[in-house]
Amino acid sequence: MSLHSEEQRTPREQTRVPSAPVKVSPTEHVPRLVTSRDVNAQVHGTGPIGRFNTRLAVAITKSVGTMWAAYLFALIALVSLPAALGSFLKGDTVTGITWLSQSFLQLVLLPIIMVGQNVISASQDARAEADHETLTALHTINVRQLQILEQQQKILELLERRTASGG
Repeated sequence: MSLHSEEQRTPREQTRVPSAPVKVSPTEHVPRLVTSRDVNAQVHGTGPIGRFNTRLAVAITKSVGTMWAAYLFALIALVSLPAALGSFLKGDTVTGITWLSQSFLQLVLLPIIMVGQNVISASQDARAEADHETLTALHTINVRQLQILEQQQKILELLERRTASGG
């Protein structure tokens, strides 16, 4: 089995289109927009289990990655604060530090980080769509320019033939 088989390629590599055909005949290239939905099947597969895993992962991520989840987790962490604080004040620093690191920071920071990632992802998607629109327009302009250049080349060839034939 080769190192670059379809199963071993990452989702990013699987969405790439070879650039050689574009270089050979740029007028036939059709720009495409690749979104996260386009690569979901490549992450977990297209079978029923893969689709289920994708749906479940997205549902959990969307529900945990909210500020409401952060508030809920903060309340859950605060339930054990009095016991941790009491132990900490009695000299058991391990319990206080354990509560802070495991209960509070991990529970509360996880959804907040996910919210930040969602915001960043949304801005990247919007930027990708805007770039796609711009690149599609540039592609259209370039194709038209190539057509004009081909027409100009034909005219130049006709003029060269006329001048060569004396005419």
